[in-house]
Amino acid sequence: MQEQTGTIRHLGGVDLTGKEGFLAKLSHDSGTAEAVLPTAQADHCIYIVKHGDADGKLIDLDPLTPGAVQTAKLKGTCNPGDDLVLADQTTAADAGKLRVLPVAAGTYMLHAKAEEAGVDGQIVRIRAVGVRAITVGA
Repeated sequence: MQEQTGTIRHLGGVDLTGKEGFLAKLSHDSGTAEAVLPTAQADHCIYIVKHGDADGKLIDLDPLTPGAVQTAKLKGTCNPGDDLVLADQTTAADAGKLRVLPVAAGTYMLHAKAEEAGVDGQIVRIRAVGVRAITVGA
């Protein structure tokens, strides 16, 4: 069994150029592992893009590590301690960004807590909490 810690390399399944700090999930193309951006709110995005590149090129990913302080791209604003979930992936430019847990009813995948105040588009410090579902009532 081969174990690896720290930054890993996978092929990009989409163009990840300029997507540093975005969250990605592992997918495949005919059995070949590829990193892609989330396509659904329920996606388990367990990687942060450290260096993106064109579709089919090798990219650098850091595993989202529970308890570790890491950095990720923010959609909207946040304050320290805010719960962070995936941004609305139906807006292509926001797929892979994190946002504060919305007040709108629904089930979201909690990925991290904010470690600092942040503004839209900023790379912010986060503490990964282990991906899990969180439900907001009506």
